[in-house]
Amino acid sequence: MRISLSLRAALAPTLGILLSVAAPSARAEEGKTVFSDTSRIASIGGSITEIVYALGEGGRLIARDSTSNFPEEAAKLADVGYMRALSPEGVMSVNPTGILALHGSGPKEAVDVLKKSSVPFIEVPDHFDHAGILEKIRVVGKALGVDAKAERLAAETDAKLKAAERQTASIKERKRVLFVLSTQGGKILAAGSDTAADGIIKLAGAVNAVEGFSGYKGMTDEAIVTARPDVVLTMKGGGPPISEDELFANPAIASTPAGTGRKMISMWGGYLLGFGPRTADAIHDLAISLYGNQVTD
Repeated sequence: MRISLSLRAALAPTLGILLSVAAPSARAEEGKTVFSDTSRIASIGGSITEIVYALGEGGRLIARDSTSNFPEEAAKLADVGYMRALSPEGVMSVNPTGILALHGSGPKEAVDVLKKSSVPFIEVPDHFDHAGILEKIRVVGKALGVDAKAERLAAETDAKLKAAERQTASIKERKRVLFVLSTQGGKILAAGSDTAADGIIKLAGAVNAVEGFSGYKGMTDEAIVTARPDVVLTMKGGGPPISEDELFANPAIASTPAGTGRKMISMWGGYLLGFGPRTADAIHDLAISLYGNQVTD
C-alpha cells in the first residue's frame, strides 16, 4: 500500500547531496493551478495518483513516485523515486509536460529546482481531515482541467466519508489508540498531532493516546505508560514490520491496557494513511477493528 506520505518521511534517510542539473531555460509560472498540456503528467504522492485514476484520467500519467502503487495500473508507469527523496534529474528524465506533487515532497532543494524548471509544477495541499480530502480532489481536478469530474468525485467521497464517520457517532467510550511507526532499537516512535495517523484515528471515532507533541517522535517509557493506550495501531508496507511479540515484549507497552490485552491492529500504510478516495473504507475498517459490532450502518 501507498505508504503514508508523512510516515515514510520519518523513516527515510536524510538526503545530503542534491544532484546537479542543467540550468532551466525558463521559469514555470508561479502559482499555476492548471496545466496547459496534460498529455504527460508526473504524479508525486500516492493519494494524488489514486485521485487521478479515480477521475478517469490515468491515461495522462507517464510517471509516478514509489509510494504510488494503487491502483495496479500505476505500477506500469515509470518510477521516479521516493517522494521525499526526489532527484530533479530523475523526474525530468521522463520528459513530463507537468508535475503534480503532494505537499511535503522533497527534499526542499530538489523541489525548488523543479519549480524553477520550464515544466509547470503544481503542489497539492495535504490536510489530514475530511475537508482536506475534498480539497485535494478539487485541486487535482482543476490542474488536469476536469473540474466537473472532480466535483462529482468530491461529492461522492464526501457522502462516503460522512457515512463512515456516522458509524461511530453513538459510541460513548472512545478507544485510546497509540500509533507506533517503529520499534527499532527498542525505541517507540509514535504519532502525535498534525499527522495522518492522528487524523485517521479521530475519523474512526477514537482518541490519539499521545498528547503534547506534533509529528512523529520517540516516546519515553514513562510517556507510554501515561498515554494508557487501549490499542496499538501499526502499518504494513512502510518499513520494517512490527510483530506482536516484538511490540508486547516492550515493558512499557506491556504495562498498558493494550499490552495487557495484546490489542494490536495493523493495516496497509497507503490505505490507512493516504487520505484519498479510499479513506472512507479505511475509516470503516479501522472502526470495525476498534469497536466491532458497536459500529452502526
